[in-house]
Amino acid sequence: MCEKLVMKLCSCQLILPIFVLLSLKPLACADLNSDKKALLEFATAVPHSPKLKWGNASICTSWLGIKCNSDGTRVISVRLPAVGLTGPIPPNTLGELDALRVLSLRSNYLNGSLPSDLLSLPSLRSLFLQHNNFTTNIPAFFPHHLHILDLSFNSFTGSIPPNIQYLARLSRLYLQNNSLCGPIPDAIFLNLQHVNVSYNNLKGSIPFSLKTFPSSSFVGNPLLCGLPLKPCCSKRKLTLWGIVAIAVVGGVAVILLAVTIVFCGLRKESTSSESILQRRRPNLIGDKPRAEYGYGVVETDDNKLVFFGSYINFDLEELLRASAEVIGKGSFGTTYKAVMEESMTVIVKRLNQAVVSKQDFEQQMKLIERVGHHQNVVPLRAFFYSQDEKLLVYDYYAAGSLMTLLHGTQSSHYRVKIIGTSLNLSGCIKLAKQFSVQFIYIYIYIHNVSIYRKHTLI
Repeated sequence: MCEKLVMKLCSCQLILPIFVLLSLKPLACADLNSDKKALLEFATAVPHSPKLKWGNASICTSWLGIKCNSDGTRVISVRLPAVGLTGPIPPNTLGELDALRVLSLRSNYLNGSLPSDLLSLPSLRSLFLQHNNFTTNIPAFFPHHLHILDLSFNSFTGSIPPNIQYLARLSRLYLQNNSLCGPIPDAIFLNLQHVNVSYNNLKGSIPFSLKTFPSSSFVGNPLLCGLPLKPCCSKRKLTLWGIVAIAVVGGVAVILLAVTIVFCGLRKESTSSESILQRRRPNLIGDKPRAEYGYGVVETDDNKLVFFGSYINFDLEELLRASAEVIGKGSFGTTYKAVMEESMTVIVKRLNQAVVSKQDFEQQMKLIERVGHHQNVVPLRAFFYSQDEKLLVYDYYAAGSLMTLLHGTQSSHYRVKIIGTSLNLSGCIKLAKQFSVQFIYIYIYIHNVSIYRKHTLI
């Protein structure tokens, strides 16, 4: 009795797995049959060359470009390069291969739009559609598990869809030689190893996450900038405040022109103007050993009179012993005319309350010296820096000031014009134009230097 029971149990244990396998076999065959049906419908709907021959032979072993999984139950790869496929990809054909991992239809004549069911395949990892005739926009979405996307050498238009950033596993992206426009989406691809968007119509700044790729990945886009290509100009800033600043400079020039014309037209003598050479200070070797700008100036190894170029004709002690006259005062400091013992004359500007480090002060002096290379700007010849005193040394020009040029020089006692004649109308206009060019030159030079320093720091 027990022996019969054991034999009955053993027979049940053997029959059950066989029954399960036999019940699953029709499902596997149905899946492979559905894949075969989808491929045949694709081949029927899309014209192709004679070398693509799919008949009644085994789909997994005899069909051109078809590869199945290890147990031969599903199609996992379709590779049909250069088989003369022409026209659009019809829906409900390749999009039915829900186990498909690799699809390569490169080097054919396909066009139209990509069907949505193809772009929704859950297992698709690699999509190769390069060298075809697609002319539509790039689809807004792709399978999320996509590793390789190659749409190069087509005629895709529009912009690169922002949703491409959701392809977190993307390792290769090829979009070169299309007609794409707009900016490159600022997406972060953790696994991206190769990217190429060259020879399109892209514009704007290259995202920071893509700056490590070579320039060959971005060339052929004239409006694209940023590393690894040429630096971007700050167009936004130029639009918002740069143009405004230029307009302000132009406005100042226009106002100056108007005021100059009024002065020249009226030819009125100014009764309130005073001589810019009002007072001479005594020789500093006598009662006062140093000029006013020399109080607190002590020359040390760290604080010396610094000259630009080969302009070295005196030292700090000679400058401090010079006979000095105040010729102007302003919010930034006082300006002196200094005549040294050898009859050499320079202009010394003493800065008021200039709280700045030595390094920053020297950088600003170098900037001012370079601006002075313009023919209408007085060059800076030397400077001195200490904690208590900051001095700037310029060339002296005996022609006088703008007031002198417009109205002549007046005696401080008799208020009578004794030197110079006022300009005529054409001379005033020419002078105003020169001022405008000079203001624009200074603005553009300083603005370009600030942009260069910004990109250098970045």
